Amino acid sequence: MQTFQIVFTPTAAAELARMPKELQLQILGDFRGLPQQVVGTELDQFGKLMQEGRTLHRFRLGDYRIYFERHELGILVHRILSKNTLKDFLYRSGLKTPEDEVLQENPKFWELIESAKGR
Repeated sequence: MQTFQIVFTPTAAAELARMPKELQLQILGDFRGLPQQVVGTELDQFGKLMQEGRTLHRFRLGDYRIYFERHELGILVHRILSKNTLKDFLYRSGLKTPEDEVLQENPKFWELIESAKGR
């Protein structure tokens, strides 16, 4: 059986490290069941954002949104954002449609995701 890994970009790792230890453990604990879901399904239970053939998924955990995509080793976590951060982002964008649609269509969201790779 192939090893399943959860890989964090440097930005996502830094976002996780800034959280209280209790919350870090909760997030990592909730990820524990994720391998079976990611390997065995089409991830329909997660939010989905698509751009130019690329698919990100959104995992809601309380007040946080975790953006990840499938990776050859398992999953790659790009960002861990507070829903309040996203509300501010959506408010500043001036769009009033469902969260995933707004984010999917907004180039600034994709810049935010891409910026995680460069750190």
